[in-house]
Amino acid sequence: MLAVMEQTENGYIARFERHLPHPVEQVWAMLTENDKLAQWFSELRVDALRVGGVIKFGMPDGTFLDMEILDLTPNSVLAYTWGEDRVRFELQKEHAGCRLTLIETIHQPTPHTPKDLAGWHVCLDVIGALLAGKTIESRKSEWEKVYPRYSELIDTLTQN
Repeated sequence: MLAVMEQTENGYIARFERHLPHPVEQVWAMLTENDKLAQWFSELRVDALRVGGVIKFGMPDGTFLDMEILDLTPNSVLAYTWGEDRVRFELQKEHAGCRLTLIETIHQPTPHTPKDLAGWHVCLDVIGALLAGKTIESRKSEWEKVYPRYSELIDTLTQN
C-alpha cells in the first residue's frame, strides 16, 4: 500500500503503515540493531542510540553523513534527521503483532523525493519479509513497480 501524503504548513508528510504479525521488540531490533538494520538498509548504522545520538549514512564515496536522533522511546519511537527532512518510526502493539508507521516530513519535494519514498516503501516490505523468514528476490524490481506511482503522487500534490 502506498504512503498517504498530505500537505502541511511547512511542507509535506508521507505516512507509511504496515501491520506486522511480530512482537514490537522484534521490529524495534530491525530499526536499531546494526546487524539487523544492515539486512534492509545497508547504508545505515546506529552510532549512538540516544536522543542527540547519531545514525550514520554511508555514502558511495566511503564518507558518512551524520543524522541526529531527535526522539527515542525504546520499542516505540525512533526519529532522526534525513537531510533537511525528518524520519520518524512509530511502533504500536496490536492484538496480533504490531503496527509500524513511518512518517517522513518533507520540507520541500525535490526530483529525488519520489525515489526516496519508493525506497522507504520497499524497505518496509523487506523488513516484513525478513521478520517472516523470507526474502524479496529483487528489491530493484519492487522499487521499479512503486516508483512511478510515487512520482505521480508527488506531481499531483505539488501541482496544486
